[in-house]
Amino acid sequence: QVHLVESGGGLVQPGGSLRLSCVASGFTLNDYFVGWFRQAPGKEREGVSSISVSHGSTYYADSVKGRFTISRDNAKNTVYLQMNSLKPEDTAVYYCAADQYYSGRHSALWNYWGQGTQVTVSS
Repeated sequence: QVHLVESGGGLVQPGGSLRLSCVASGFTLNDYFVGWFRQAPGKEREGVSSISVSHGSTYYADSVKGRFTISRDNAKNTVYLQMNSLKPEDTAVYYCAADQYYSGRHSALWNYWGQGTQVTVSS
């Protein structure tokens, strides 16, 4: 059975850092595109970052470019999202998603999803 589990969220002050983890079970994550999305209250789910399968090429939304870094650890079947210089507007539930063929920003087209982890940036 395929599962994605996110962890690492929490409460952090503006300017702080968090590292989110997305651990896969039931499949080999490095065979899949992996994306991070977020959804704030009253807003649509938006793509934050993604990483490709073979070449490890990455994508970042303009709002997080230069502050967030996505990476893989294939040995641990895990993808990370390092988030630095966090801002209050980064507050949201963060989800990881995986798909063998799609890596775009339309969340409905991603096949597998985790349950989400809350990130709150507040003083």
